[in-house]
Amino acid sequence: MEDRNIGAAPVGGLEPAANTVTRRACLIPLLAALLFAAPSGAETLQGRVVGVTDGDTVKVLDATNTEWKIRLMGIDAPEKQQAFGSRSKANLSDLVFGKTVTVEYSKKDKYGRTVGKILVNGIDANLEQIKAGMAWHYKKYAKEQPFADRASYAEAEEQASAGQRGLWRDAEPVPPWDWRRSKKQRTDP
Repeated sequence: MEDRNIGAAPVGGLEPAANTVTRRACLIPLLAALLFAAPSGAETLQGRVVGVTDGDTVKVLDATNTEWKIRLMGIDAPEKQQAFGSRSKANLSDLVFGKTVTVEYSKKDKYGRTVGKILVNGIDANLEQIKAGMAWHYKKYAKEQPFADRASYAEAEEQASAGQRGLWRDAEPVPPWDWRRSKKQRTDP
């Protein structure tokens, strides 16, 4: 049997086995960076939160005094008229109102709002809403999130539910997407 490595010069001065280990060692940080990075094509903006519309929408004023309406990516909070709607808004307000934030975003929704992740001193406000039981992980749009966010948001929702935090205290909490659908059906002739 012929050994194909006989006479071959080691790549990069390393023996083949060592070279494989080196390549793997380089791939691990690269994969980690990809997993925890902002969504592909994401942009960022910084500004001060000047308004909180509800538990998943805020207004941010940037350095040029442009007001941005931000819909928090990956979450859906109770509507104002729903149980926990007011508490969800208050919780988000406590987290972000009047504070300088960084928004990672890559799209606008059908209402023209910028959809993004809000960071306050490096803390993900979207995730904090879920942890507090003030919002659901919006799984309908989960594929638009980086994998790491998708996983942490899903886990946070499970923990909030198991711990009966916030809206999970209700015996049968109604997700906002179901509530909106039932309200629309009631108003349609």
